[in-house]
Amino acid sequence: MAKNIKPRAEDYAQWYLDVIKAAQLADYSPVRGCMVIRPDGYAIWEAIQRDLDRRFKETGHVNAYFPLLIPQSFLAKEAAHVEGFAMECAVVTHSKLTKRLDGNLQPAGELDEPLIVRPTSETVIGHMYSQWIQSYRDLPVLINQWANVMRWEMRTRLFLRTSEFLWQEGHTAHETAEEAREETLRMLGVYASFAEDSLAVPVYKGRKTDWERFPGAEVTYAIEALMQDGKALQCGTSHYLGQNFAKAFDIRFLGRDQKQHLAHTTSWGVSTRLIGALIMAHSDDDGLVLPPSVAPVVVAVVPIYRKSEEKEKVRAFAERVLKGLVGEEEIAAAVGRLSSDDMHSYFFDKVTHQRVMVDWREVRPGEKHFHWEQRGVPLRLEIGPRDVDAGTLVLKSRIDRGKETVPIDDISPAWLRDRLGAAQRLLFERAQDFRNRNVRRAGSYDELRRILENDGGFVRCYFEPGEEREEKIQDETKATVRCIPFDQPDEPGICIHSGRETKTEVLFAQAY
Repeated sequence: MAKNIKPRAEDYAQWYLDVIKAAQLADYSPVRGCMVIRPDGYAIWEAIQRDLDRRFKETGHVNAYFPLLIPQSFLAKEAAHVEGFAMECAVVTHSKLTKRLDGNLQPAGELDEPLIVRPTSETVIGHMYSQWIQSYRDLPVLINQWANVMRWEMRTRLFLRTSEFLWQEGHTAHETAEEAREETLRMLGVYASFAEDSLAVPVYKGRKTDWERFPGAEVTYAIEALMQDGKALQCGTSHYLGQNFAKAFDIRFLGRDQKQHLAHTTSWGVSTRLIGALIMAHSDDDGLVLPPSVAPVVVAVVPIYRKSEEKEKVRAFAERVLKGLVGEEEIAAAVGRLSSDDMHSYFFDKVTHQRVMVDWREVRPGEKHFHWEQRGVPLRLEIGPRDVDAGTLVLKSRIDRGKETVPIDDISPAWLRDRLGAAQRLLFERAQDFRNRNVRRAGSYDELRRILENDGGFVRCYFEPGEEREEKIQDETKATVRCIPFDQPDEPGICIHSGRETKTEVLFAQAY
């Protein structure tokens, strides 16, 4: 147990912040509610970006960029949308700064129309689509943008909920409702497979209730994950917007029947909240634990020696290990990048930018282990003088705490990929087992309340969604309907709150 990290059992919220600080992922900024993402944290976001961006492009989407500032009148065009985001908007009302007589700065000219700092981009993209789309031949439009957004939050937590955060938002326009609905579910599936395959986070796919749906949408779908404290985390959403934004922004096209039609649109997004999901789903009381598929550093090589002659002996052996892991060409190419004798970096995979690090710092071995353990590096390879004599090295896994001796002749890129793949699968299986053990059924409202109070986790039960009932339950239990899972029962049951018969089962949970 690390001394600089509060144990999860004592204070989960502080544990979460301690893990971020120990791994040097992010800090709070001078602007309240905003964060600075440090290089190691941003490297994880880049890994998420690369994987998702590839998946988007494989499904026919292309990237573009739209303005950060949106005219206030745009939000007012879609009533539900502006009502849903009004309290979260940051508003720009002036331009330029001038000096006052006392030397302080003050805003100068007032804008003709206030500008909203992008909370989401449906409105401005809808405006542009109305200019780009003229005919059915222009459809579908499949665009994604990687951007930052601003939603004024009073209670913030790094990665999970900040006033400014990074995300991607996909926005598509289609000829028919059927095509748009297919797109909405397709992208939800992309998110779910990414979360499980790359982040090793098991998720439930389902539909949000009408009370929980995105402002301006007809249907909202989501993927929901369970964190180690028994709270749920929404990890991605996909919205079928119907023709609501097409009406508001006049997105019309000449159809195959030579008549004018409104387009059907969708939007979908995930954010840097996924980094928070990684931390809370996998990490432990010793620090960060990362899935190998998104870990910027997959192996830390830790040389151990006391005397200068031992160092040279270990160095020669370490070079053989590195050649086995990354190849002679990468070793040669890295020579020009090595600026010091403290830490050396070699690309294990140039496509994903994942690296192997060698720690030559003149510090105690325990400090080196502590350093890489708290940063969540999946594998460590220890090399000491005795290992050199035996022609072996010691492999330690961050994920299962396993330790084994490996002959140097076994070391190869294929060997490493096998070990990383096994670690990835183990991490997912562990998270899935935890999630499955923390899904409980409730047959009554009293049972729902008891489970939420004593056990946490997901509670599955028959429930008839409705704003008044959902709001009352949230007030009394702090839990919400996370989603209506796609796998619904064949037989009806009795709603735990209304007492009426219903065919709908939902997942309740307290959530971030």
